Amino acid sequence: MTVYGWGLIVVFALVLTALALPLGRYMAAVYTGQRTFMDPLLARPEHLLYRVIGVRVDRGQDWKRYATSLIAFSLVGWLLLYFILRTQTLWSFTGLNPMGYHSMPWNVAFNTVSSFLTNTNWQYYGGETTMSYFSQMAGLAVQNFVSAAVGISVAVALIRGIVTHVATSERDSAKAHSIGNFWQDLVRTVLYVLLPISLIIALILLSQGVIENFSRYLSFTGITHIAQTLAMGPVASQEAIKLLGTNGGGFFNTNSAHPFENSNGLTNFVEMLAVLLIPAALVFTYGRMTGNRRQGYAIYATMMLMFLGAAAVCYIAEAHGSPAQHVAGLHTAVRAGTTGGNMEGKEQRFGIAGSALFNVVTTVTSCGAVNSALESFTGIGGAVPFANLSASEVIFGGVGTGLYSILLYVLLAVFLGGLMVGRTPEYIGKKVEAREIKLVALGILITPLSALFSTALATATRAGRASIDTAIAHGPQAFSETLYAYLSQANNNGSAFAGYSGFVQPVAGNVGSHGITFADLLGGFTMLFARYAPILFALAVAGTLVNKRVSPAGLGTMRTDNPTFVVLLIGVIVLVGALTFFPALLLGPIVQGLTGHLY
Repeated sequence: MTVYGWGLIVVFALVLTALALPLGRYMAAVYTGQRTFMDPLLARPEHLLYRVIGVRVDRGQDWKRYATSLIAFSLVGWLLLYFILRTQTLWSFTGLNPMGYHSMPWNVAFNTVSSFLTNTNWQYYGGETTMSYFSQMAGLAVQNFVSAAVGISVAVALIRGIVTHVATSERDSAKAHSIGNFWQDLVRTVLYVLLPISLIIALILLSQGVIENFSRYLSFTGITHIAQTLAMGPVASQEAIKLLGTNGGGFFNTNSAHPFENSNGLTNFVEMLAVLLIPAALVFTYGRMTGNRRQGYAIYATMMLMFLGAAAVCYIAEAHGSPAQHVAGLHTAVRAGTTGGNMEGKEQRFGIAGSALFNVVTTVTSCGAVNSALESFTGIGGAVPFANLSASEVIFGGVGTGLYSILLYVLLAVFLGGLMVGRTPEYIGKKVEAREIKLVALGILITPLSALFSTALATATRAGRASIDTAIAHGPQAFSETLYAYLSQANNNGSAFAGYSGFVQPVAGNVGSHGITFADLLGGFTMLFARYAPILFALAVAGTLVNKRVSPAGLGTMRTDNPTFVVLLIGVIVLVGALTFFPALLLGPIVQGLTGHLY
């Protein structure tokens, strides 16, 4: 461990907070209809878009109409992206398929479309060897924007459900049940939040050498006198929204370890900030929309404490080195010119601290971008991303998904706290009763159940076991790869422990063709179910809370904006995660860390 390493973690947390505070204030203005400095530039395009899609945004929607609009929009997006990927060769006339790539097989297309639609960006393909520029830009990048916007819209709708105060005279009107308008939230999120910030990030990346072009791939002969190909493409623009929207899908197969996606230490720092910027800012947006900023500060403190704890454990574990290194007698201490520790699978450009922090940043969110090989981390260091995913996106989480996920945990903590003090649980003046807590429990349990069920199916079936590359991994490593794959997909994260691939069954009479791929299909269904089921439960919670009567706080009301509640909330998150995933983690990364078993 080095002073630089610890300094990087501390400075990152401080800069993130400094940027998230003003952005949170700006986003609160966007979603409450206040005037912003972007209005002169974007107001007209905004209203034009409303006319094009034919909606009246002055009409609010109850949670069922909001959910219907969201599902319909997502279904159309799924079909359109599937069409683009399956007809990739037809778009060569645009000049955006210079390498002449063929259309994607149906099973890989199903998984890929489901992946990008759900903000997961899990990839069973190499971007530079599979995707045309048109598919990357008109297909994947568009979904990077709108899938992120969908998550933010749901979070804003839940906030409205919690904070809206409806007068008794209006309790039977349509206004009493409105949690906003999905189309307005979607459009304003893309125009006022994602596009401007993406442009700034793209320009920063361009200035540091991240490429942006439409050239054919370059061919050259290296110092080994072997012919090689250097992939090109419009990378900087795709990289910006990949990170800002916590999408994570790499333009290149090696993702943010590729110098054309992440060129140096500065871009590494900027990319990590981009991933956490909106999830952190949304917490402050929540505080402003509730009219009590301390509510946002309490949630932010919860997230930051758990984030810093994960970063510290991961950094210490990697700096200490692996048991195998120690058994082999290798020196892992810091020496002149080296950071020591476990550098296996890491980039020299980023070092242990830059790799460990990036790993934590992208696994506490739904990003999944990587700048190092997760399967090369030590057993304890590799257990950190498992633990982060086990928290089900409440440590900042994805854009929008992190906030509405932790708000469900907040309601659960309020309910448990109310039971402990013998009072009806209340949150911001609204009672949390049986109907709300049932919906909250279902919303919280859907993601871990999806991950565990898919893992069990993959390890208990012949086709599932064939998806594991046993030539590379076996024992606890193989189980870790399988568990992590479905944990990642269920949490809409997208990172992988590597070694896990689709099971390809050749079709009779057509050797080598793509048949039914177990991992493609199971992973695709897992991503879709684990994305939209929690969304529906979160919107249902908003629908039940929106027209509840507000009761004034009394002497026995439990405060939810102080350190005591922060401790209670962390305890509930850890308890639910531990009870759900600890037995599975014992079979994989923990036993691997204790025994030193690598593969």
